[in-house]
Amino acid sequence: PPMPPPPGSPTARILFLTDLHWDRQYLPGSAAACPDPLCCRGGPREGPGVAGFWGTYSKCDLPLHTIDALLAQLPNATSHTSNNSGDSAGGFAAAYWTGDIPAHDVWQQSRGDQLRALRTVTALLRARLGGLRVFPAVGNHEATPVNAFPPPYVRGNQSAAWLYDAMAEAWQHWLPPAALRTLRAGGFYTAQVWPGLRLVSLNMNFCSQANFWLLINATDPAGQLQWLMGVLADAERHGEKVHIIGHIPPAHCLRSWSWNYYRIVNRFEGTIAAQFFGHTHLDEFELFYDEETLSRPVSIAFVAPSVTTYINLNPGYRVYEVAGSYPGSSHAVLDHETFILNLTEANAAPPGTAPRWQRLYSARKAYGLPTAFPADWDQLVRRMQDDEQLFQLFWFHLHKGHPPREPCGGPCKAALLCALRTGRAADPALCQPLRPTLPFSRIQELWHQRRLC
Repeated sequence: PPMPPPPGSPTARILFLTDLHWDRQYLPGSAAACPDPLCCRGGPREGPGVAGFWGTYSKCDLPLHTIDALLAQLPNATSHTSNNSGDSAGGFAAAYWTGDIPAHDVWQQSRGDQLRALRTVTALLRARLGGLRVFPAVGNHEATPVNAFPPPYVRGNQSAAWLYDAMAEAWQHWLPPAALRTLRAGGFYTAQVWPGLRLVSLNMNFCSQANFWLLINATDPAGQLQWLMGVLADAERHGEKVHIIGHIPPAHCLRSWSWNYYRIVNRFEGTIAAQFFGHTHLDEFELFYDEETLSRPVSIAFVAPSVTTYINLNPGYRVYEVAGSYPGSSHAVLDHETFILNLTEANAAPPGTAPRWQRLYSARKAYGLPTAFPADWDQLVRRMQDDEQLFQLFWFHLHKGHPPREPCGGPCKAALLCALRTGRAADPALCQPLRPTLPFSRIQELWHQRRLC
């Protein structure tokens, strides 16, 4: 198991952005409620229920100026103090960005729209973050039709080459040539973050339940899991630790892919230092246990909240503190902080006022965690069973400080606690130790109800 770093050891801060969902048709003053799948666009209207300047609690995405305001107030936006050793004096050592760039207007998107979103937001990150290295991952909304990611052996106009080639071009200043080659081939890559730490960016669309191309082959359609095994084996041999990033969390994947991925995490538990995902727009996690007993926590997939408001949320982002670069470093997550923009407050401010992003909480302090290793998060799930106040605090943070009106009662709580223990799809055994008990079919029903994306 990972050990806390010796006192005085260097730490590094990693900026984590996911699910930006820029809507270029977002219009302040337009209708916040509408019959379409996405609102806050179209002509202005009078009276209550209109889109706010910075964003709206509704089925709406974000204007570019809100994303820009987030980036502008980051410490690295003005001072670029990070270096390749993982030291971050006041700023960030790296940024992980796990996709979903375009808006939810999926019924009217063209390839041109998707590429405009990719290039516009990439340019904004470059301008605001300066020399900071950004490691992106591919989201499910980058393609059109949405979720349509054919395996690499599909050629011609049906292939995803139009997207991967554009990504390689847009991100070439962040990624080395070898990473750009596999990015062009299948949308995944590996690169060194700093000495001793390797990053793997997975294309989780090759495990997505919504990707109809996987009807052809759902096991390992792009050879990505086999490639991942090779990368991890090399890292193990060279004494490197690995951070894995991706868009869709592993338990949301197709069953065969998800269970194989779980086996890989078990095999390389000493090499995989951390896992980071997005997609759900909520602030949660998925625990991984040893396969023999399903009782010893071996890893955790952190699922960070979205930048976008979709649906009924404050805009938010995450900062991870990890063990820095020194001999014997675990490169594990030591703590994380979540920041939000309180929309009620921001939209009520006089025009021209810069929005005030605030820290919502830091994980170890809020939940009383001795460290932020997998065993601590396992204990948190157990504590939440009986400590209702602690559970309600988690529920508040889950929704970035803007929880739904209806409270989370018994069945809702059972389903959520089960989800936190579930690092692989459709495994009722993972939730058996939990109280209150609920039939697994009912738990799955509740999971599907709360999936936004």
